[in-house]
Amino acid sequence: MRRILALSSCLLTLAAPVARAAEPKRTTGSKPAAAAKSTTGSKPAAAAKKKTGGLTAQQIVERNVRARGGLEAWRAVNTLKMSGEMGAGGKTEAMLPFVLSLKRPLKSRLEITFAGKNAVQVYDGTQGWKLRPFLNRDDVEPFKPDELESAASQAELDGPLVDYARKGTRIELAGTEQVEGKKTYKLKLTLKNGAKRFLWVDASTFLERKISGDPRKLDGRPRSVEIFSRDYRTVGGLKMPFVLETVVEGVKQSHKVVVRTVKVNPLLEDALFAKPTSVMATASGR
Repeated sequence: MRRILALSSCLLTLAAPVARAAEPKRTTGSKPAAAAKSTTGSKPAAAAKKKTGGLTAQQIVERNVRARGGLEAWRAVNTLKMSGEMGAGGKTEAMLPFVLSLKRPLKSRLEITFAGKNAVQVYDGTQGWKLRPFLNRDDVEPFKPDELESAASQAELDGPLVDYARKGTRIELAGTEQVEGKKTYKLKLTLKNGAKRFLWVDASTFLERKISGDPRKLDGRPRSVEIFSRDYRTVGGLKMPFVLETVVEGVKQSHKVVVRTVKVNPLLEDALFAKPTSVMATASGR
């Protein structure tokens, strides 16, 4: 689902300054325990394919979609709204309230409350804006070109695997790997714009366990990003992860997102995804 993946992506652009202000110093070149654990036991793709049980990439995707509620159920979802808390780093992990609203096609609005102020990031499917009062920036800023590209490349709210062919995505089976002690199928996704992603699907539950994110530039070079999905729950017949953990290469501390509430198909007016103002940032109908 794009629901959480979009949130994790947004956090790196909207909330990253908050996290960097609070997080401890990085150990350059160190690798987070979660990331190290995820790659332990990996095998070359050729050898791993022999242990996939004969499943093709398409069959793995079909089982994933069924496990998450079914193709028709996801096609019936037009809007999603969720709220919870996200980690902002620090010696004691500060958890900031957030609200994420999603609407087809590709509309998103993320709000994070920090120091009594609401930070807002909006994408209307074509243009994007952000308002970051916690940085003493009271003016609405347009997305940078790379932020627009990232937002445009996001899957719809049902995620990268549902109706992947219709979205112009190609999927290949890249073998198997152990992720947090569990066997997973590693899928290589080539998006319509040519961008590459890797996604790991649990070999038992067929739910996503991890996906690679857009690299994050730190210390003058891009660092790999991995987003782990945990604590799946059923809402309206759909399976969704309620805990997300983003791990950035070279950063000692990871960042968690904990979802508290999810609403399927709530009424979300298009105006909610228009260019924000300072007034909208404090009154968005939470």
